[in-house]
Amino acid sequence: MAPLPDSIKSGKEAMLQEVIESVKGESLQMASEHNSVLSCRFFIGGRLIFGPDFRSLFLTMGLIVAPVILFCAFVSQGLVNEFPHHLGRLIVVLSAVFTTCIIILLFLISGRDPGILPRNPHPPEADDDVSSISTDWAGSQSGGPALPPTKEVTVNGMVVRVKYCQTCMLYRPPRCSHCSICNNCVERFDHHCPWVGQCIGKRNYRFFFTFVFSTTVLCLYVFAFCWVNISIIMEAYHCSLGKAFAKSPVSGILILYTFIASWFVGGLTAFHLHLIFTNQTTYENFRYHYDGKRNPYNVGCGRNFKEVFCSKIPRSKNNFRAKVKGDSSFIVSASMSLGRPMSPQMPKTSFDMERVKPQVVDAEELEDIESQIEIVGKLEKLGTQARQPSWDHRSHWEITRDVHMLVAEFGEEHKAGGAELIHGGH
Repeated sequence: MAPLPDSIKSGKEAMLQEVIESVKGESLQMASEHNSVLSCRFFIGGRLIFGPDFRSLFLTMGLIVAPVILFCAFVSQGLVNEFPHHLGRLIVVLSAVFTTCIIILLFLISGRDPGILPRNPHPPEADDDVSSISTDWAGSQSGGPALPPTKEVTVNGMVVRVKYCQTCMLYRPPRCSHCSICNNCVERFDHHCPWVGQCIGKRNYRFFFTFVFSTTVLCLYVFAFCWVNISIIMEAYHCSLGKAFAKSPVSGILILYTFIASWFVGGLTAFHLHLIFTNQTTYENFRYHYDGKRNPYNVGCGRNFKEVFCSKIPRSKNNFRAKVKGDSSFIVSASMSLGRPMSPQMPKTSFDMERVKPQVVDAEELEDIESQIEIVGKLEKLGTQARQPSWDHRSHWEITRDVHMLVAEFGEEHKAGGAELIHGGH
């Protein structure tokens, strides 16, 4: 059989490269529309959304529940016997009910959308009145129109500068910030709390403060009644404080534990009370230091308190229960095979099958195409490394089944064309 002309070989190589690049571009485009939630964890069909470090939630629950269990099991017996029967039981029941409320608050904080802003599939249009463009603006690398890194908006008669988020491709509203842990822009971003494994923002801040305040009260409650139990033992046995602790060592352990915990959560409660009455967030307090200048969001103690606790919680701007259009497994696996995080800054590459014109090759050339795709995939696996390992913990990479489908689809065309070429040669 005669060798193929150079024009056919060059056409084959161009076709192969175009197929690979088109698949990459399509997967990145689809991934950019949905990767705002890839770092989150979903349960019960998207009804619960947790942060990437949600496992710390179990530690927090243990630190709250374990002391209460010890209190009810070892300390409360002396209180039930000392106080009137119904009053002694009420002390135990109140501690259990209070703990249950705190756990519910904990899940209301960590299991709901804190105020995540949906990402834009493409950058917004540049304003016509933009006079100054940053020379080092990274958004200009995508080939689209350059966007200014900041804009000025008016809040309560004061000019506030908002920034453009290159990851989410949007201008953040006032008080919004991008969380580096959750990789999302969150409205009225306060901070990312490692104890609950979730961002604290516009939709869960009131629950966070109530949780911290309630935990402080629970610590003081257990602390006080442990001392009551120690005093009962001292009176009953006419012994010293040390001997009373020896007779009820759990009371001593809980007194020390709740004393330390009360300073922590109590100080946090006092700090957030200051933030509420001055209408600040933790992020703003540490970054902007409004104590030395006017806070544009401060509208008085009463209105600030009402804004946090009495205003209606806005609905989530995301539908986490919606079905993603397209093969999501293909999106993740294809993006990871590139060894890069799925960044929406990547230019769009539409896959147009009509632009890929099939070339006439024989069966051996078809096998070369398939082997080249295999080699390209292996080289990409060996030469790149994902920068966000939380997306996939597998130690090896797989070429997506969509690439194989493309190969099979082109293979049928190439086989038919190759048969025509062979028959034509004979």
